[in-house]
Amino acid sequence: MAQLDRSTIWPYRDGEPGDFYYQRYGNPTGVEAETALGELEGGEALLFPSGSAAITSLVLSELEPGQTVALAEGAYYGTGLLFQVLERWGLAFVEFDQTGPPPRGADLIWLEAPSNPFLTMPDLEAAVAHPAPVVVDSTAATPVYLRPLESGADYAVHSATKYLGGHHDLLLGAVVCRDADAASRLHAFRGRTGIVASPDAAWLLLRSLKTLQVRVERQTATANELARRLEAHDAVEVVRYPGFGGMLSFDVRGDAQRVETSLRLISNATSLGGVDSVLESRRRWEGDRVPENLLRLSVGLEDVDALWGDLEQALGQA
Repeated sequence: MAQLDRSTIWPYRDGEPGDFYYQRYGNPTGVEAETALGELEGGEALLFPSGSAAITSLVLSELEPGQTVALAEGAYYGTGLLFQVLERWGLAFVEFDQTGPPPRGADLIWLEAPSNPFLTMPDLEAAVAHPAPVVVDSTAATPVYLRPLESGADYAVHSATKYLGGHHDLLLGAVVCRDADAASRLHAFRGRTGIVASPDAAWLLLRSLKTLQVRVERQTATANELARRLEAHDAVEVVRYPGFGGMLSFDVRGDAQRVETSLRLISNATSLGGVDSVLESRRRWEGDRVPENLLRLSVGLEDVDALWGDLEQALGQA
């Protein structure tokens, strides 16, 4: 296991800074974690203190006032809210159906694979044919199921808090760059703005990456089975699942809040990607953007029959 180095300064050597001299510009634990993630994604990774920090840093370092982001319709609602905040600095954004080509005139294409909570997959071929740089938020897919840079994307983004971390115990974001010059620009921006990840979070990420594949494959197997059973349940109207990963959503016939508050094994909580299953109604956060009775389920590592038993009894309360 990597050493956790919490130092904020490192001595010069013969009057010259070495690879590490001040934590805001890099630290040994963080670089080790970035190297490990970069190898998984096939690019150069940079860590940030949260997924939102990663998005903010990438957009501000890539775009200028007056430019436009084409954002995948139905993507994580927090990304759109963040772009709304940045409008006062001259950033514009438009939403589009990511299952088709991006709109003309966009300066940055922002995809999500799969989207959260609607679970659509982007047309990557159409996106990379656009002249603008392409970003793929592949938090839910993870590099186990998708390596966007291999498909021509310029950046892969993760809320590493989710599947990469996998234990609901770290807050971290990541951007993986295909181009070394782009990574250098982003690294400089991160150091100047101080939007840096802590060594402690990076150390936990290194721990988690060792089990990423076995966790995600187990979650996928369970999610596939739960999706199949939910589709056959009389209390469920529609199930959204792309066929891989541990996240799915479904609409219930009746009161979604009664379902989520009737759970016994599955936690009624937000977030996703951990070893413990969580479920929640997304209406409380996203409003009219989502159906009133939509529930998002993040499948953990519990026994599939135990999870189904909890879902079945909770659906009986709808």
